[in-house]
Amino acid sequence: MKTTLAVTYLAVASLLGPVAAIAADAATDPSKPVVYVKDSVITTKIKAELAAKHIDSLGNIHVDTDQNGVVYLSGTAHTQAAVDQAVSMARATEGVKSVHSTLAVKKDD
Repeated sequence: MKTTLAVTYLAVASLLGPVAAIAADAATDPSKPVVYVKDSVITTKIKAELAAKHIDSLGNIHVDTDQNGVVYLSGTAHTQAAVDQAVSMARATEGVKSVHSTLAVKKDD
């Protein structure tokens, strides 16, 4: 009985070894979807934070994140203070390495 159980565990362990190796490769290869999900999570966190603030002066801000955790902000805001606040919120987000902003101040007519 013990021998059968030991052989079964050994067989299962030998089958799971390659699966663990593939999973480890997927987590470190930047072309794999795992990295894309991580980047989209950062983008989503920043967008949610901007939306949660309900700041009318934020205007139309686009957020994009590359595989290295670099965030790109583009679009318009109604005041320079809103631009500064959006950049600050992006920098404070977990996982963000740096923020590049091309946000412009554009007042509504």
